[in-house]
Amino acid sequence: MKDFTKGSEAKQIFYFAIPILLSTIFQQLYNIVDSIFIGQYVGKEGLAAVGASFPVIFALISFVIGIGSGSTVVISQYFGAKDNDSVKKAIDTLYIFMFFASIILSILGILFAEEIFVLTNLPEEVIPHAVTYLQIYMLGNIMFFGFAGTNAILRGLGDSKTPLYFTIIATFINILLDWVFIKEMGWGVAGAAWGTIIAQGGAFITGIIYLNKTHTLLSLHPKRLRFDKKIFKQSVKIGLPTGFQQTFVAFGMIALFGIVNQFGTNTIAAYSVGMRIDSLSAMLAMAFAAAVAPFVGQNIGAKKLHRVKWGFVAALVMSSVLTIIITLAYVVFPRQVVQAFTSDVEVIEIGVEYIQVVAPFYIIFSIMMIVNGALRGTGDTIIPMFITLIALWFIRIPASYFMAEYFGRIGVWWGIPIGWSIGMSLAFIYFLSGRWKKKAVIH
Repeated sequence: MKDFTKGSEAKQIFYFAIPILLSTIFQQLYNIVDSIFIGQYVGKEGLAAVGASFPVIFALISFVIGIGSGSTVVISQYFGAKDNDSVKKAIDTLYIFMFFASIILSILGILFAEEIFVLTNLPEEVIPHAVTYLQIYMLGNIMFFGFAGTNAILRGLGDSKTPLYFTIIATFINILLDWVFIKEMGWGVAGAAWGTIIAQGGAFITGIIYLNKTHTLLSLHPKRLRFDKKIFKQSVKIGLPTGFQQTFVAFGMIALFGIVNQFGTNTIAAYSVGMRIDSLSAMLAMAFAAAVAPFVGQNIGAKKLHRVKWGFVAALVMSSVLTIIITLAYVVFPRQVVQAFTSDVEVIEIGVEYIQVVAPFYIIFSIMMIVNGALRGTGDTIIPMFITLIALWFIRIPASYFMAEYFGRIGVWWGIPIGWSIGMSLAFIYFLSGRWKKKAVIH
């Protein structure tokens, strides 16, 4: 556990962000390796199915994950205030909430999988693959929430190294199982789903055994868990807007897939690859955003607002520099990047087209994520929720829809950076206003 209330702001955020970045890289390898194996050994229908499943899974889990993020802010602020009893209550409350929420969502996902994909106009040849992948994935939902919740709690306490170790274990298990289930046993998309949930379950169980022996605040014994209504209300107050924000994003992704689906399987497969490529760049911004949130939370709790300012600036500069490097690599070698996922010529051409439109604007996305991360650490999540609603549902989706009518699929791609630009501008203006200073949990 790390105390962010003293020492160099830039160094603390950098050294805290690096393990998060590595964790994110390994986490993204889950989806990337799944896509590579499916693209090479199953075909573009399987690739399209997994890509189409991602926003549906995100929609099912996003609200709960958003509420959980509120708990992370509460944990970091109580930890900054040195109130360990409240920290322990907040951790217990989060685990209890995650457990029951995961069961409910698993049932919904399994029962309504086919209906969901029919509503999104997914091509008929892709739907059976997508239903199989989603239903198996939702069977292991409880493991996903346990794994993600534990990692989020540790980061709220200033520990970014332990989640990295858990994630590395899960990633290597997943790669091995993809090889066995997809290539050797020929299970197709079902093999990818089984590999993912087994890997997450193994890492979660390993993590709990380790934490019970090493972390007094994080020892997880089901019979000793305490649900605290006051802390849950605090977590919901902060996390509810983030939950809605995540849900807006999730359903926005589904809506975008609905627009993309009209262009056929090749475009769906290429868009699925494009999202995986986007994730490699986004992970840089996400890592620094995840680092700046607990940094801001702890210093808000300790009433050190000057450190909040300089920590935010440091995260913004470091994330931007790394994002520019990644962007240059994509712009120079787009074809080589897409070819790692598929050998289908038409899918490759569409994927290159996607990169050429979207990649130059990764820096805009990076700035937006850092600002939102800082705001989340302060406990101010309502305004970011409205900014996301405006940028996605009032700008990005309408822009993609109308431009698709006039310019075809490339119009869909251009809607993405337009939405990012509006979202970044609004978030940055609000952060500079300083109104977030009044939103702390602890006064």
